[in-house]
Amino acid sequence: MVNEKFLKPYNFQETEARIYKTWLDSGFFNPDNLEAPEDKAFTIVMPPPNVTGILHLGHSLMLTLEDIMIRYKRMSGFKTLWLPGTDHAAIATQSKVEKEIQKKEGLSRHDLGREEMLKRINQFAQESHDTISSQIKVMGASCDWSREAFTMDEKRNLAVRTVFKKMYDDGLIYRGHRIVNWDPKGQTTISDDEINYEEREAKLYTFKYSKDFPISISTTRPETKLGDVAVAVHPDDERYQKYIGQEYDVVFCGTPIHLKIIADKIVEKDFGTGALGVTPAHSFIDWQIATDHHLPKDKIVINERAKISVANELVKDKKVLEAREIIVAWLKEQNLLEKEEVIKQNIATAERTGGIVEPMPKLQWFINVNGSFKVPDNKINGVKAGEKVTLKEIMTKTVASGQIKIIPEYFEKTYFHWIDNLNDWCISRQIWYGHRLPVWYRKAEQTPNGVEEVYCGLEAPGGIGWEQDSDTLDTWFSSALWTFSTLGWPENTKDLRIYHPTNVLETGYEILFFWIARMILMTGYVLGDIPFDTVYLHGTVRDAKGRKMSKSLGNGIDPIEISQKFGADAVRMALIVGNTPGTDSKISEDKVKGYKNFANKIWNATRFVLGYLEDFDYASQPELTMADQASLQEFHTFLADITKDMEAYRFYMASDKIYNYFWHTFADVLIERSKVALNGTEPIARQSAQYLLWTILENSIRILHPFMPFVTEEIWSLLPVNNKKLLMIETWPKA
Repeated sequence: MVNEKFLKPYNFQETEARIYKTWLDSGFFNPDNLEAPEDKAFTIVMPPPNVTGILHLGHSLMLTLEDIMIRYKRMSGFKTLWLPGTDHAAIATQSKVEKEIQKKEGLSRHDLGREEMLKRINQFAQESHDTISSQIKVMGASCDWSREAFTMDEKRNLAVRTVFKKMYDDGLIYRGHRIVNWDPKGQTTISDDEINYEEREAKLYTFKYSKDFPISISTTRPETKLGDVAVAVHPDDERYQKYIGQEYDVVFCGTPIHLKIIADKIVEKDFGTGALGVTPAHSFIDWQIATDHHLPKDKIVINERAKISVANELVKDKKVLEAREIIVAWLKEQNLLEKEEVIKQNIATAERTGGIVEPMPKLQWFINVNGSFKVPDNKINGVKAGEKVTLKEIMTKTVASGQIKIIPEYFEKTYFHWIDNLNDWCISRQIWYGHRLPVWYRKAEQTPNGVEEVYCGLEAPGGIGWEQDSDTLDTWFSSALWTFSTLGWPENTKDLRIYHPTNVLETGYEILFFWIARMILMTGYVLGDIPFDTVYLHGTVRDAKGRKMSKSLGNGIDPIEISQKFGADAVRMALIVGNTPGTDSKISEDKVKGYKNFANKIWNATRFVLGYLEDFDYASQPELTMADQASLQEFHTFLADITKDMEAYRFYMASDKIYNYFWHTFADVLIERSKVALNGTEPIARQSAQYLLWTILENSIRILHPFMPFVTEEIWSLLPVNNKKLLMIETWPKA
C-alpha cells in the first residue's frame, strides 16, 4: 500500500524545516561520523558571508553550488567537510553601525569612545550572524556547524597575530610613508580592490601656471596644482624638447611653486597638451614619476577631510570642489585659462562608503609582495623546500603550473595581469573594528637608551610606557588565512593534516583578487603549500531582463522569502540550471515557480510508480522486454553522462539534463508507455515494467538529491525499501 503521505500533494512548508533538523540530529554533516577513510577527504571552506545584514541571491548561489559538490562527494564515499563561517567585514560593518548610531542618537564613534563603539558593533555582528546562520539552513546547506568559525574569534585572532609577527620578523611587513587610497568619508585607507570606478562628466581645464611659464597643461583637478613639483613631457615630443631640464619659479594662485620640466615615457602625447603637471602627493602615477626622477614628494595639498591644507588664503580649509571653482576663477582673471571642455572620466569611489577616493601619502603598514622568503615545504610545483621565492612568484607559480586550476580557465589571464601590476599591499586601516595590529611603541623618554622602541609580538610587551598601534588590519588579511586558520593552525591539528589543502574554493569572480590571490599568497608563505586545487568562479545573479538587482529598480529577489513561497529546492534549481561558471545568470519568480512544479512532478511520479509496486519483489531480477532493456540501457548511459558532468563541475549541465530526463523521458514517456503493461494481464510485461520504473525512480531520486535535497530526502524516507538510511549518506549510483 502506498504511504498515506503520498495521497496528499507535496508540502515543502511542512517538510523542509523538519528534514533539516533530521539531518542535523543525524550528525552526518560532521565528517567524523561518516564511514569514510581519512585518505579520501573532500573539503570546502565556505566563503564567509559578511556580518552586515542578510543573505542575498549571490550567497544563495554559492550555497547551492557548494552543497551540490558536498552532497555528491558524500554520496561518493568521501570524508566530506564543508566548514561554515562568517566574516567581520570591518569597514562595512563599522560603517553600518556608525550610520545607525548617528541616525538614532546623533552621536559619532568618537562621542561613544572605542570600547563602547566596539561593544555596539559586536552586538550587531552577533545578531547578524544569527540571522545569516538561520538563512543558510533554510537553503539546505549541509555544512558542519560544529566547526563553524568567525574571522574575529579568538582562534582566528591568534592565527592573524602569529602570521603578522612571522612576516614582520621576515621583513615582509614594514611601516612606510607612501601614497595610499584614502577614503575621506570612511576616514581610512582602502586597497585598490576596494574601489569602484564610476563614469561621470568632468571638466578638463587647459591653462598655464603663469604668463611666463612656456608650457600649457590640461587637468580635471586644478586645485591639486598647488602641490606640483614638475611638468612631465614625452621624451619624443618635439614640441617640448628645448624645455626639458629647465626649471621655473612661478606663483600659482598666490602659492609659490618650483617646477622642473622632465621627460618621461609614461606621458601620453595625445592627451590634452601632452604635458603633465606632476603632483606626487595626490596621484599614484605622479608619485612614481617623482620617485624615478628624485623629485620631492611631501607637498600635500588635500587633507584627510578632503579639504585644502596649503597656506593659501584663497582656498585654505575649502572643500575640494569649492577650491576648484576659486582657482578656475583666478585663472580666468589672469587670462591663463585657455580651454574648458566636458569629458567623460572614471571617478574612484570607495566601495563601502561611496566616498570619492583621494590618493595621499600616509604612514601605513604594508606587505612587500616582491619580498623573498624561504619556502617551509616543497609542496608547491617548481619550488624546493628552503628555496627563496617572492610572494608574487608563489601566486604565479601555483596557477601557471596547473597546480591550482581556475574554472573558467579564461580568468587565469585576468589573474596574471593583476599580479603583474600588483603593488605592495597596504594592510593597515584607521578604524576601530577589526584585528588590532600586534605592534606596540614606547617613546624615547620612557626607554632606557633614550631611543623610541617598536615591539611586535603575540602579546603586549612587559614594562611601562608601551602603547599599542591604534590601527586595525585589512579584513582581507584575516580572510586570506581562512583555509588553514579554520582547521586549527597555528597548531598542527588532525583536521589540518586530513583536510588541507582544501579541494575547491567556490566564489564570485569579482573577488578573484580580493581574496583568492591573497589566500594563495598567505598559504604559500605560511605552509609552503596551496590552499585549494580548484577555483570555481560563479557570476552575478541578475533579474529576468539581465539587470543588476537594486533597491532603486525594485527588482530584488529575497532568497529566503522566495524559498518560503516556492520551496528551497525550487530556488536551488532556478539558480543552478543554465548557470555557467564565470558568467552572469538570470532569475525570475516564474523560473522558481517552474521548479516548484518540478518538485511536485517528482512527488506525483513517485506516487504513481509506488501505486503499482505493491506486489513487486524488490529483490528479484525479472526478465525484461526488449523495449525495457533498451530504456534501462539508455538510463545507464544518461547516468554515466551525469556523473562525468559532476566530476567536471558542469553542474549547470547536469541539473538541466536531470530535469529534462525525469520530466520528459521518465514521466512523459516511460510511465505513460508502462501503463498498458501495468494494467494488463501479462506477468512478464508487468514485472518488467515494474522493475524498469522502480530502478529508474530509485536512482533518479539519488542523483536528484544534491540538487533538490529536501523533496528527495522526504521521498526516500517514504519508500517501501531503502528507507532506514538517510539519502544524504546513500551511495551515488554507478552506471
